[in-house]
Amino acid sequence: MHKTGLRVVVTGAGSGLGRELALRYAREGARLALADIQEEGLGETLRLVEAAGGSGFTRRCDVRDYSQLAALAQSCEETMHGIDVLINNAGVASGGWFEDLSLEDWDWQISINLMGVVKGCKAFMPLLLAQQGRIINIASMAALMQAPGMSNYNVAKAGVLALSESLLCELQPKGVQVHVVCPSFFQTNLLNSYRGPDNASKEDIAKLLEGSPISAADIADTIYRESQAGHFLILPHDKGREAWEVKQANPQVIYDEMVRLAEKKMATASR
Repeated sequence: MHKTGLRVVVTGAGSGLGRELALRYAREGARLALADIQEEGLGETLRLVEAAGGSGFTRRCDVRDYSQLAALAQSCEETMHGIDVLINNAGVASGGWFEDLSLEDWDWQISINLMGVVKGCKAFMPLLLAQQGRIINIASMAALMQAPGMSNYNVAKAGVLALSESLLCELQPKGVQVHVVCPSFFQTNLLNSYRGPDNASKEDIAKLLEGSPISAADIADTIYRESQAGHFLILPHDKGREAWEVKQANPQVIYDEMVRLAEKKMATASR
C-alpha cells in the first residue's frame, strides 16, 4: 500500500468520527496530532493509530480556548515541521425549542461548534499557507436542513458552512484546499455531549443515531476519498444528497416539511 506520510491534525479525536478519521489517515501512514478534552480517549486513539500503521502525539485541547489551539499548532511545527491537513471535528450536540433554550445554551453551542472551528482555522493558518495544505471542517446536514427543535445547533453548523465557503474563496487562490462535510445521522457517541432544556429532543436524536445503517468509519472513509478528489461540499448520505437537491430545486417543499415535522413533535409532546 502506498503511504502518504501526511501530517494531519484532528480535533475531537478521542472518540467517534474524530477517532475514525485518525484511523483512516493512519492506514495511509500519516503522522497525526490528536486533540480532545478527553485524555483517556486520546490515549486509546493513539494506540489504535499506531496499530493501524500511523504515528503521532496527543494533546489535551479545548477548542474554546485559542491559546490551547495556538500551542497545539506550535507543537505541530516543532514535532512534525508543519501540517498538511487540518480537520476541525470537535463538536457537541444540543437541542430544544427556541423559547426554551437559554442564552447560556446558545453561548455554549456557538463557542464550540462554530467558534471552535474559526479558532482552529486561525491558529493553523500560517502552517497551512506555508505548506499549501488542506482544511476539512465537519459541519452537519443541519447546516442545510434546519429541523425544528435544534435552532442553536442549526445556526452553529450553518456558520461552519458559511465560514468554509468564505475560506474556499479566499484560500484556494493561495493553494490551500477547503472542504466542508455535512453528514446526516450516523452511529456515533455524539449524545455524550448533549445539552438542552429537555430530554425529548435527545431521545429523538438517539433513535435516529441508533437506526442509521452508516457508521463513523463509513463517514471517515467518504471524507478521505472525497477530499482527496477535491470536492468542496461532502454529503456522505444518499438521503442527504437527495434532500439537498430537492431544497435547491424548490426550497418551499423542505420548509413545508419542516413545519409539518414541528407540528408532529408538538402534538406528540402534548399527549
